Amino acid sequence: MGFLEVAALIAAIAFAMLVLILTLPILRLRHTVDATTRMINDLNDRTGPLLGDVNTTVRNVNVTLEQVQTSLDGVNLQLAKVDTMTGHAQNISANVANLVTVVSAAAANPLVKVAAFGYGVRKAAATRRHAETEREVRDTIKAQRRAARRGNR
Repeated sequence: MGFLEVAALIAAIAFAMLVLILTLPILRLRHTVDATTRMINDLNDRTGPLLGDVNTTVRNVNVTLEQVQTSLDGVNLQLAKVDTMTGHAQNISANVANLVTVVSAAAANPLVKVAAFGYGVRKAAATRRHAETEREVRDTIKAQRRAARRGNR
């Protein structure tokens, strides 16, 4: 047996040992790959119905959004009507305010005149009473002076 044959025999034994050593990790890796494959298949089986449910939910959400849009359009129409009514109410209140101003001016002017007339009448009556009282006092004083002059003579 020559040197080459011994080297080939050593190489063959080393290769056989390497194969034996790598067999256990390869078998474990095979089990891991099988478990991963089962998990992926399981995930595919569960994802299909889930995606179907998601599609149904999205369709229902779209229908609901269309209904909300329709409701919002109705609300916007009602708000436009309310805005018109508010404008009319504002015009009416401005007209009422103007009418109140006119009525106040029309009613207040004669009332002021009546009040002024009443004040003038009271003032004139008081002045007349005061003048009559003064006249009576003067007449009394004159009478007393005349009586005093007659009594001195």
